[in-house]
Amino acid sequence: MLEDKNSQRTSLEELGEFGLIKHLTQNFDLNHSSSLKGIGDDAAVLDFKDKKVVLSTDMLVEGVHFDLSYMPLRHLGYKSVMVNLSDIYAMNARATQVTVSIAVSNRFGLEALEEFYAGVQTACKLYNVDLVGGDTTSSNKGMLISVTAIGEGNEKNLVYRNGAKPNDLLVVSGDLGGAYLGLQVLEREKEVFKVNPNNQPDLEPYSYIIERQLKPEARKDIVELLEKLEVMPTSMIDISDGLSSEILHLCEQSEAGCNLFEDKIPLDPTVISSSEEFKMDSTMIALSGGEDYELLFTINQADFDKIKGNPNLTVIGHMTDKNEGAHLITRANTKIPLTAQGWNSFTKQEE
Repeated sequence: MLEDKNSQRTSLEELGEFGLIKHLTQNFDLNHSSSLKGIGDDAAVLDFKDKKVVLSTDMLVEGVHFDLSYMPLRHLGYKSVMVNLSDIYAMNARATQVTVSIAVSNRFGLEALEEFYAGVQTACKLYNVDLVGGDTTSSNKGMLISVTAIGEGNEKNLVYRNGAKPNDLLVVSGDLGGAYLGLQVLEREKEVFKVNPNNQPDLEPYSYIIERQLKPEARKDIVELLEKLEVMPTSMIDISDGLSSEILHLCEQSEAGCNLFEDKIPLDPTVISSSEEFKMDSTMIALSGGEDYELLFTINQADFDKIKGNPNLTVIGHMTDKNEGAHLITRANTKIPLTAQGWNSFTKQEE
């Protein structure tokens, strides 16, 4: 999906900062009783009464986290909200508000930012969160985005990374590896386009994994499902940096070990076929790819019958004593130590 480069362009200088904020946020409504005051004052006012407030923030930088040559701005606005809501759901909490701040260079006109905020608005509507603030400023290095997500939860329902016990089952939602492979397809087609700008790629066979990259969904539905099933996770984290990194976070915080079974890792058929096409190992992609935004959590073995056979959830291993360490049990039944090889935003980027 390429954007029309010849569309109308209104300079941001014409509106000024406050005019721009007013214009971009005029169609956002407040739907939560905890949102007392949103955009338009010095600060938002939130009232959570007897609930605990959870808060998470993320920054996305052009050239590091996204490439606008194949990431439509509407999708980027949507994804920017998703990556933050995912952190709130990983606390077993309910997301209620977001703030969105952007810095853009003068190559972006008003219409470009309208597209970005249309994606933000779609995310807010679908996930029932209120946009209550943010900032806009200029940048001399393309586009930078900072989103903060706010949520609420009862103290007894909040789930941290440090509650896993030996013999707890390790469970994951959805399937893994798609987002990373979607990125590989997009990067490959970008290089083809550079050589032959008239070439129109056939992306239909890759639609699932490309959507996993460009338009991920935070797993609000899993939090609701667990509540309905009366399953209280003992620990939880979202998968943003790859399965192995996140398992090691749970192990470290919970002071436990883990056995992860390779043949239990859920993979979509497109992931398997695309892995073969790119001559990559699908298990390594699931372990290290990242950006899946699925939920990884542990449950007491007594709750197994409640989740057994549920198509949204897969038991992929179990926690062990800390002294046993964290291991991958391969299909050949060999035991390999788990290592964190996920996304590192401080790896040197190409200039």
